[in-house]
Amino acid sequence: MRTLYDFLSANLVWLVAVALLFGLLIGSFLNVVIHRLPIMLQRGWEQDCARLTGGSVQEGTRYDLLMPPSHCPACLQPVKPWQNLPLISFVLLRGRCAACEMPISRRYPLVELATGLVFALMAWQLGPGSELAGAILLTAALIALAFIDADTQLLPDCLTLPLLWAGLLFNLVTGLVPLADAVLGAVFGYLALWLVYWAFRLATGKEGMGYGDFKLLAALGAWLGWQALPLVILLSSLVGALIGIALIMVHRAGRNQALPFGPYLAAAGWIAFLWGDRIMTWYLHG
Repeated sequence: MRTLYDFLSANLVWLVAVALLFGLLIGSFLNVVIHRLPIMLQRGWEQDCARLTGGSVQEGTRYDLLMPPSHCPACLQPVKPWQNLPLISFVLLRGRCAACEMPISRRYPLVELATGLVFALMAWQLGPGSELAGAILLTAALIALAFIDADTQLLPDCLTLPLLWAGLLFNLVTGLVPLADAVLGAVFGYLALWLVYWAFRLATGKEGMGYGDFKLLAALGAWLGWQALPLVILLSSLVGALIGIALIMVHRAGRNQALPFGPYLAAAGWIAFLWGDRIMTWYLHG
């Protein structure tokens, strides 16, 4: 009797279609994470500060990734299940709340579509198996981290640290990267940006990046191994420079405005996971 794995292995089109649909669903959940997680962290910090200073702590209503249910931020009308279908609901509602017709941010369908497309691309490139499962987990975390950093210039420990441990466990189970290389990747990834941070701070008296960037590169090192770190740093710096110049040229960022580095690290890490070996082969032998 053929298993689902055998069927998807023999039918690449179906595998890509399933990955696309799954990506749309995960993208919908990532929208919740991107929006709510910073608010959850801010409320937690405020409560911790109140406890340390002896102030009153207001618990308030429950607020996490599950509660309260999805609702319009303008009219607070709950979103019905059929209004929360990835991409489809946005089109049917013409990009507006069904109750008050408040415009819905275009980021929501864009994140859903982007997640679906990259999941489909990974399925086409990798085929079914543990490598694809790891790629899906890594990519979902990187998308959430990239958008949160772009919004708040924060890379939460509750995402970067589990991602690091997940990379080590993934390579321990699959052997895709030797465990020793993964451990050294985590160590060298953290130290590389830590040294850059302190060199820049001693030279200029300013902070060029945050500690979250160190942890994100450490997580990427745990997934990719220490050999991939130079490529990740090079790609992220190149992408960051190009986007920074573009933003300055269109007057969306000042020359002295701090730009988050996390999205560029995330993009570079994803590229290195999928095509790092090909890029290095092309560079060395092309």
